[in-house]
Amino acid sequence: MAPHAVLPFVCCAVPLMEAQLGTIAKLLIIAGSDSGGGAGIQADLKSASARGVYAMTAVTAITAQNTQGVQAVQMMSPDMVAAQIRSVLSDIPPDAIKIGMLGTAEIVEAVADALAEYRGPIVLDPVMVAKSGDALLDDTAVDALTRRLLPRAALLTPNLPEAARLLDGAMAGDPQAQGQALRALGPQAVLMKGGHADGALCEDFLVEADDMTRFAAPRVDTRNTHGTGCSMSSAIASELAKGRDMKTAVQVAHDWLHQAILAADQLDVGQGHGPVHHFHAMWP
Repeated sequence: MAPHAVLPFVCCAVPLMEAQLGTIAKLLIIAGSDSGGGAGIQADLKSASARGVYAMTAVTAITAQNTQGVQAVQMMSPDMVAAQIRSVLSDIPPDAIKIGMLGTAEIVEAVADALAEYRGPIVLDPVMVAKSGDALLDDTAVDALTRRLLPRAALLTPNLPEAARLLDGAMAGDPQAQGQALRALGPQAVLMKGGHADGALCEDFLVEADDMTRFAAPRVDTRNTHGTGCSMSSAIASELAKGRDMKTAVQVAHDWLHQAILAADQLDVGQGHGPVHHFHAMWP
């Protein structure tokens, strides 16, 4: 593998759309709902809107959730999840797809079957471990995710606990080696997210076939980081939907999310871990 490039954080204004007049990039989001609005499909929709992309959804779960935690979860039926996906695909072909919380092996299988003919880029955010450390996928569902969806992904975006779960704890503490091992499971690229690590810098590593790129930004001292993983993966998927290459899509999303975290304390939402400021570039 060639020596990896280092891309520092660069604060820059990025045009929201490069599409021709009268067209808009389209993103299908397959994920669970967060009633508190900070994560899940709500964060995905805000991220896509902030990046200038039209988003459609297939809801996999309904959660009773706020900034202090999750109080209840109700999964959708696999048939209903598949019906939502097929309905969108038949009428509004997406330029990219983002997959988040799936919850059960049956839903994983239903999603994989419904996407059998789709050939566009898929960003897979393996929502497997809650902030509390509780597992959100049982072993059967993890196996189905690994077999059916990892090989379909243009990009896998695990945080460190999720990478450890997918790799049965192997290579813990070495995100670059974990990224290479995860890419061997099928995804075209892996973005190892460093939000759960320590240190003054937050470092993400994009592992591709013959390259590894480091994205670094100063770690922000705020408790308002709810939904960062959802927002990051949706922003990347939005940029891929607009036709950007993978490295550029990750760089743009990384810079945008850093600004959203920096501006998070401008919001006064809830008594716990509040959301990032998705619309920091639009709201006064």
